[in-house]
Amino acid sequence: MTDQHRVDTLGCYGSPICRTPNLDALAASGTRFENWFTPTAICTPARASLFTGAAPFRHKLLANHERNVGYIEDLPEDQWTVPEDLRAHGYECGLVGKWHVGEERTAADFGFEAEHHPGWHNAVDHPDYLTWLAERGHPPYSISDRIRGTFPNGEVGNLMAARLQQPVEATFEHYLADRTIEMLTRYAEGASSGETPFFVVSSFSGPHLPYVVPDEYFDLYDPADVELPRSVAEDFADKPPVQQNYSRHWAFDTLTEEESRKLIAVYWGYVTMIDREFGRILAALDELGLTDTTAVAFSSDHGEFTGAHRLHDKGPAMYDDIYRTGGILRVPGCPSQVRGEFVSLLDLPATFLDLAGRPTDPAIDSRSLLPIVRGEHPQWDEKVLCEFHGHHFPIAQRMLRGSRYKLVVNPESRNEFYDLVEDPDELTNRFEDPLLEQPRRGMLADLYERLRERGDNFYHWMSSMDAVGHLDHDPTMSGLDESSYRAG
Repeated sequence: MTDQHRVDTLGCYGSPICRTPNLDALAASGTRFENWFTPTAICTPARASLFTGAAPFRHKLLANHERNVGYIEDLPEDQWTVPEDLRAHGYECGLVGKWHVGEERTAADFGFEAEHHPGWHNAVDHPDYLTWLAERGHPPYSISDRIRGTFPNGEVGNLMAARLQQPVEATFEHYLADRTIEMLTRYAEGASSGETPFFVVSSFSGPHLPYVVPDEYFDLYDPADVELPRSVAEDFADKPPVQQNYSRHWAFDTLTEEESRKLIAVYWGYVTMIDREFGRILAALDELGLTDTTAVAFSSDHGEFTGAHRLHDKGPAMYDDIYRTGGILRVPGCPSQVRGEFVSLLDLPATFLDLAGRPTDPAIDSRSLLPIVRGEHPQWDEKVLCEFHGHHFPIAQRMLRGSRYKLVVNPESRNEFYDLVEDPDELTNRFEDPLLEQPRRGMLADLYERLRERGDNFYHWMSSMDAVGHLDHDPTMSGLDESSYRAG
């Protein structure tokens, strides 16, 4: 698993420059999902969904600790999780790397064998990493060539990239790959005998910003070869005002075009460096004789803007840049293929259970992808529903995304509606366009009913604010005049 990873950096998804040979090979030997989405584009809620099979509004862990504004900080004590279920049924369960699913409770509290790496970033001061460096005679973490914007008050902005003064073999990513391989090696004996199967999560903090990489990858790609995203033409004229505010937070307009190109080039270098480490892990599966008996999944918790829509990081803008990610699943004996179903990171928990022969609770918001991976064509939803609850500040959003149209409901300002065929960069908000009234009304009603059906009370905002179609219930929640409301 990666963090904040743009799908268009992957060769198998069409990147013409950024090189990801190991993930490309994984995709070529398995199923690559063309329409793979995150349930929410922020680390902690997305990762909580990965391990619980619950949509964020249901598990209620809605924000990263570092920017929490009053939501709960940990999953409830009685929350069902995938690793606890698998461990209870004979599996070794291990997690290497980023956890970031709550503040007090660690991966070990949910059935994982794991060193605790709690936050959003590489824990370069972690005792285990420092021990690993010392044992190998590697130099300590040190950076130079920082890239930052400038805040409106003239102060330096967020660190966005830097040159790492370490060789590749000393990077935190190399350390994580080493620890993953060591764990697989220990688990391989039990797996090979058929006595103890395993579930291992190798969780990288990159290519999340700041992009801190050594010379080889900091300078791997020429900024002159970088084309800025077409959506840097964003003027925010018909968009929710929070987007322009967020652009100021990331100081996009204070960077020169040259700096923006270099920033993207370094991001690509980071992606290629991580792909190298994934290649080492996949090679270890081969060397341990596990490839023919081990399913491998790849995804990210969400994407990254890298200048798209004059934004960085992720946040209160439900563009495909951060909601559509890479999704690959290789299962021994299943065909190599590319599939177009609208699927989600949220579908992995049910898939993990299916692979393990465990039943899936119909109450969770997850559906096994194995029938698709086997080459079957089950009836599948033609849209995906995503949600957002805030990052840096609270803001509620819901999105319904289909093959052509995308609807985003923003109760505090203005809704958004995009024709993705005519406007794949989502630059023109056509929510008020009378030419699209029919599909817009259809998606509003569809989203409303989906929210009601799943128990997401966000639909109450829509009852009085949007044309959601005929109501067969009292949306006021008064509880005093339901019969006359229905009669009316």
